[in-house]
Order: sequence, then structure tokens, then C-alpha cells
Amino acid sequence: MLEKRILKEKKVELLKSELGQAKIIVMTDYRGLTVAQTNKLRRMLQAEGIKYKVIKNTLTRIAAADLGISAMNAYLDGPVAIAYTYNDPVTPVKLLVKFAKEHDQLSLKGGMLEKQILDEQSLRQLADLPSREVLLAKVLGSLQSPLAGMLNVLQGNLRGFVYALQAVKEKREKESA
Repeated sequence: MLEKRILKEKKVELLKSELGQAKIIVMTDYRGLTVAQTNKLRRMLQAEGIKYKVIKNTLTRIAAADLGISAMNAYLDGPVAIAYTYNDPVTPVKLLVKFAKEHDQLSLKGGMLEKQILDEQSLRQLADLPSREVLLAKVLGSLQSPLAGMLNVLQGNLRGFVYALQAVKEKREKESA
């Protein structure tokens, strides 16, 4: 009995460590998925560095309470699998939403993005965001745009100055000839 308790306490400590560092946590209801479908989902998520675990709700509640994120307890009813990552917070949601479209049995319950609780609708909106690379490219493009405009203006002024100098040179050549 004592060994089981110690084992559970270790699981809670590990869970606290992992969830405390996670950028995003997504809770799913996986009822109805076959073992093959669940394994496919796990492999797909694991390839992107995303962990996907089924953990007892009681242990998750204890870890959440210790981390000060008890609000996620609202989504811990019935069978729950948790996906989380320490990297890009949008990728897990995109992959889970894509998988849920292909497999109706998987449903998103809710989640947490850096201590902010998200419902299913918010998760789906997050999944619709462009990837990090696309957003960075847009920011870079909008930063470059004013610089390119300023460069064109400066080149235009310089070009006008060169034309004026050329005209003065040609005028003086005509006068001296």
C-alpha cells in the first residue's frame, strides 16, 4: 500500500514538472478511438515533440492544484488524454484539430495556454492561426516595407540631384564651347 502511494506521489511530481513547463496543454476525450488510431495520433504528435498521455484525473487534479491551475479541473471528467509541449503552442492544437476532423471520436475538451484557460472554441481559433514562420515572415515584410519606401525616396532625391548636376555640366560645356 505504501509503495503504491509513493509511486503515485512520484507520478504527481513528474506531472507537475512537465505541466509546469508546458507552453500549452490540451485535454481531449479519446473515447471510441481504436488502439491503432490512438497509436497513429501518438506517433504524429511525438514526431513534432508533443507528449500525449492518459493520466488519472485525480493525479492531474492534484498536480494542477499544486501548480495553481485548478481551473483546468473543469475539463477533467471522463476519460482524458493530455497533449502538451514545451515549444510552439499552436502546433499541438493544429494537429489535434486536424486529427479530430478525420476521426469524429476524438474531441477537444479544453486547454491551457501559459496559465490562460481555453475552451474548445478558443482552441479551434488558435488552430486557425498561421504558423509561427508565416507570422514572422509577415512581421518581417511589414518592417521591410517602410525601409524599402524610404530607400526609394532617397534614391529618387539622389537621382534628381545627379540629373541636375548632369544638366549643369552640359550647360557649362555648351557655354565654354
